[in-house]
Amino acid sequence: MSPVPAMPPIPAESMTPVPPPTALAQTIPDDMLYEVVDGQVVEKTMGAFETGIASLLVEILGSFARANRLGRFFGEMLFRIDLSQDLQRRPDVAFVSHARWPYNRRVPDVPVWDMVPDLAIEVISPSDMMSAVLRKVHDYFKAGVARVWVVYPEQAEVYIYSTPQQVQVVGVGQELDGGDLLPGFRLPVAVLFEDEPE
Repeated sequence: MSPVPAMPPIPAESMTPVPPPTALAQTIPDDMLYEVVDGQVVEKTMGAFETGIASLLVEILGSFARANRLGRFFGEMLFRIDLSQDLQRRPDVAFVSHARWPYNRRVPDVPVWDMVPDLAIEVISPSDMMSAVLRKVHDYFKAGVARVWVVYPEQAEVYIYSTPQQVQVVGVGQELDGGDLLPGFRLPVAVLFEDEPE
C-alpha cells in the first residue's frame, strides 16, 4: 500500500488565530459554526440545499438507529477527535454507536465532545475546496472513524470511504448501504437529491 500523501494546509484566509482557552468563548459568535484545525478557528458554512440534505440524513438514519438500538446520530456536533492536537471537527452528520457511548447514558453538556464518531458524513458545498475535504477524510480515519461518507449534491453522488484510499461511489439508481455499522439499512441515493412527491 502506498504511503498517504501529506495534505496541503488550509488556506490562511479562511482561518483566524485561536486565542487562549479562557478567551475563546468570548471571541466566537454564538451562531457561528466552526472547527479548530492546526490551532486555528475555521468557520464552517453550508448552503440551504446542503443543509436540507444533512437534515434529511439525520432524520432517516437517526430513526433507523434508534429503532434498532444501534446508537445516535447528530447534526453539526463538534467533536474533539485528537486530544493531543486539539483537533476539533464538526461533521454535517455523525453517528456514535452504543459500543462507543452506552445506550442509556446522556450526552455530556459541553461545547465540544471528546469523542470519535463511528461514521462522519460531509455534504459538500460549491465553495468547499477539494484539498480541505480530503484532509478531513484523512483526519477522520487517523482519529479512528470507521467510515466516511462524502455527499456531492451537484453530481448527485455519495463517496463511501472505508479507508482514505478505498472508496465506493454510488449515485442515482443505486443504494446507500449501512454495512456493518448500520446492518440492514438501505436507502436509494435518489431520495437525497430529488424533490419530494406532492
